Amino acid sequence: MAAVRDPEATRARIFEAAVAEFAQHGVAGARIDRIAAAAKANKQLIYAYFGNKAELFSQVVGRCMVDLAAAVPVDPDDIDGWVDRLLDYHATHPELLRLLFWEGIEYGTAELPDEPVRQDHYARKVAAIADGQARGVVTDAFPPGDLVFLLIALVNWSIVVPQMRRILTGDEDTDRARLRASIKEAARRLTAR
Repeated sequence: MAAVRDPEATRARIFEAAVAEFAQHGVAGARIDRIAAAAKANKQLIYAYFGNKAELFSQVVGRCMVDLAAAVPVDPDDIDGWVDRLLDYHATHPELLRLLFWEGIEYGTAELPDEPVRQDHYARKVAAIADGQARGVVTDAFPPGDLVFLLIALVNWSIVVPQMRRILTGDEDTDRARLRASIKEAARRLTAR
């Protein structure tokens, strides 16, 4: 009896293998043959389903960003809760920040292949903060896009550079809890009216 093919399962395996490969090696260092081996798929299927390596990377980052936006929407009415949810999300999905870091290395200030989609993604975050500003729950001392950028940087940096976090703040559970409290306090002060 012949094996039953499941294209969606194969696409999902390829996608998960690509997330791991790109998070580990970036675009330049990633290898399609390693993705194929990890996904137990042939290289031709990767190209057929996702295009070339750069297109696959763009799709990986794009879907990971969509997943983040769905799981952790910006909440100007609950900055503490949003910071907690964002820290927890990145603790369980460390690959996303690695992917974004690699993307920054690869593209720098050049336009991203999916820039209009990314702009829409961030526009929703900025709109949420702008709404909070209009309602008076978040400071209007900063333009809303600047404030979103500052908050994301504040929350994400300790995850992007864990060695710096460990050296400066310690690596015990109590140290991590103290740093989380400090990040939340800084976010509160940054957004306070």
